[in-house]
Amino acid sequence: MAGAETSSVTIKVEFSGGLELLFSNQRSHTLTLPAAVPTDNATTVPVPSTIEATKPADITYLIHYLRDHLLQERAELFEENGTVRPGILVLINDTDWELEGEGDYVVKEGDEVVFISTLHGG
Repeated sequence: MAGAETSSVTIKVEFSGGLELLFSNQRSHTLTLPAAVPTDNATTVPVPSTIEATKPADITYLIHYLRDHLLQERAELFEENGTVRPGILVLINDTDWELEGEGDYVVKEGDEVVFISTLHGG
């Protein structure tokens, strides 16, 4: 039954290593994302169910969502070419995202995604 699917997923997102400074100096966020999102990762469409081309919400969509809705300044320090910039570790439920499929990982209810900056400039 198509209508029985969950229409949203709630996840926890954390920032550390200085990234929290770009997100209102708040380390931890609880987010509710739509379960189905536009294939182009647009985050401003109000009703995803009216979009013809959708996909399950994944980490790539989460990165776009964070950039468009929570990032307060200097987007170039977080996102580059549609993904996190080099030097940012991403952990999904305490596992390196490279082992989980990186941006293609489909977020699930209760997931914890941590972004840690390893870049320390002077």
